[in-house]
Amino acid sequence: MTTDRQQRIEGLIALVLFGLSIPAANWLIGNAGTVCVPNGPCLVPVAPGIMAPSGVLMVGLALVLRDMVQRRLGAKAALMAIAAGALLSGLLAPPAIVIASVAAFLLSELTDFAVYTPLQRNHFVAAVAASSVMGLVVDSIVFLQLAFGSLDFLTGQIIGKAWMVLLALPLMFWLRRRDERLGLMPA
Repeated sequence: MTTDRQQRIEGLIALVLFGLSIPAANWLIGNAGTVCVPNGPCLVPVAPGIMAPSGVLMVGLALVLRDMVQRRLGAKAALMAIAAGALLSGLLAPPAIVIASVAAFLLSELTDFAVYTPLQRNHFVAAVAASSVMGLVVDSIVFLQLAFGSLDFLTGQIIGKAWMVLLALPLMFWLRRRDERLGLMPA
């Protein structure tokens, strides 16, 4: 298989997984957790004594997957994925949180894009870490404020999303090394 074909296939896989993370996050927040708050989110523990809406797990993963889409398919594809993801988020979010879901998704992914883009060619793993952290903070603040009018779960949101980013970083390090070995260049 040529490196171009391999890069495209891996990019399409990242794109599909990115797209799937959106309905998964929307479903989790309303349906899965150790406790579900009446007229509020379902919560999961993310650290001792700290709870967060369960959708945070997929949001942290989505930020990393968006970086992968851009690395394999390019900036234009990543921007189109963000636009499609915002639309999908709006279509799938529970009615009470549609605006919060779309706004948080759009602003966090664009923040991720803005931080990742200038760093990714020379500092891929650092770019994924920095852009994801910035994106998850934006996502947490915007979503919580718009959806619930409160930042009560901010710490939990940030910790929960950060766990997913931290779990993905060793894979990003391995991917960078593999790309160098195979001669795969960022799109």
